[in-house]
Amino acid sequence: MIRLATATDLPSVAALEAELFGPDAWDLAALRSELEGPGRRFVVDVGDDVRAYAVSRVAGDVVDLQRIGVAPAHRRAGVATGLLEELMAHPAGADRMMLEVSAANDSAIAFYLRHGFTRIGTRRRYYRDGSDATVLSVELPAQSSTPGPAASSPSQSCS
Repeated sequence: MIRLATATDLPSVAALEAELFGPDAWDLAALRSELEGPGRRFVVDVGDDVRAYAVSRVAGDVVDLQRIGVAPAHRRAGVATGLLEELMAHPAGADRMMLEVSAANDSAIAFYLRHGFTRIGTRRRYYRDGSDATVLSVELPAQSSTPGPAASSPSQSCS
């Protein structure tokens, strides 16, 4: 089930962050900032615990996809697709979504290309280890007035 994240989800998200991103993981303070910050949308996919999460940030006409993290046991099951679709369905007035992904992460790039993203550039030495990022973008559908699945969940600061 996909829903808006709450403060009680943060310890589980932090543990998953550490597992997935190692030294580049966000700590609890950074996660709380993403949860509470203006223009953010922070969603989780939950079963018995948090299986996956995604965070976006709206700045003007652009949604910046900050993170999608999926527990290894739940990969290749459509979880990331559900989270991405949830964020894309709530653009908060933006008309496109952008993201950076490691240029070496072929599976993630393929995932985003399957969902309509196109390559628009490269950010040289973008990551802490000096590796490059591929910049991707997709046009978003016109904003619907119909609430999505996370709209009826506990509230959070979202524009």
